[in-house]
Amino acid sequence: MKYYIYALIVLLLDQATKWIIVSQMALGEVRSVIGEFFQITSHRNRGAAFGILQDQRCFFIVITIGVAVGVIWYLQKTVKEGKKLLPFALSLLLGGALGNFIDRALFGEVVDFLMFRFQFNWFGTPVDYTYPIFNVADMAIVIGVVLIFVDSFISWRQESKQNAQSNTEGGDA
Repeated sequence: MKYYIYALIVLLLDQATKWIIVSQMALGEVRSVIGEFFQITSHRNRGAAFGILQDQRCFFIVITIGVAVGVIWYLQKTVKEGKKLLPFALSLLLGGALGNFIDRALFGEVVDFLMFRFQFNWFGTPVDYTYPIFNVADMAIVIGVVLIFVDSFISWRQESKQNAQSNTEGGDA
């Protein structure tokens, strides 16, 4: 049950921050937090990550429902297996997916507001790159996916050690 609470916390935090942006900032408005490096802006995305697949609302709604059902099923399975990190990762993924789902279902677009701009010289060549604008749901999804990879790596290492011990104990060394 606690993993669904984690997902709910992500969902509520995501929706609260989006509500603040929509109610307190005009579309396109930018407010500096750390110079030009980190800014809060009011932006809408009618597509997926990095603005791909614009105006595919029905597609995203169907895909998100499928993903949510799959994540809930797998979350139940991993909890029964006694895992800790993987269910937490899945709860972040679920909360983030549902946060963006609500935006798409109700408004046809996702509210994004966190903007990072990188300006530096690379061997004498000026670089000015603005990372795609994102939100709390996007952060939760990315962190969840990274934790899934970490859990997979940890599981792989444990299995490798167990296999090595089994081979050594079995006289196959």
